[in-house]
Amino acid sequence: MRALSIRQPYAEEILRGIKKIEYRSHRTRIIGEPFYIYASKEPGDPERFAQLGVKPGGLPTGVIVGIATISKCTGANGKFEWNLSDVERVAHHRKPTGRPQPIWFNPF
Repeated sequence: MRALSIRQPYAEEILRGIKKIEYRSHRTRIIGEPFYIYASKEPGDPERFAQLGVKPGGLPTGVIVGIATISKCTGANGKFEWNLSDVERVAHHRKPTGRPQPIWFNPF
């Protein structure tokens, strides 16, 4: 199963059901397949951490935090919406043995 790198706090927003669309600059054909959500080590917007009631560094990074599926991909001209469904938090975080990439990678 593939993994998708997503910065914190966006990964946490997905897991909490707040963020249901992942915005990317390219289309994906990975529709209907489950994938791992990898919380990358690069932080996202500090204001979004505050909205979740956590401080930067207060969420797990560098590990697999969940599983999701892309139900559809829409958009054009470098503005694509990946609609997420079947989101689940994993019971135990796992550090990938494969080298994380900015987008898709094989974690194990």
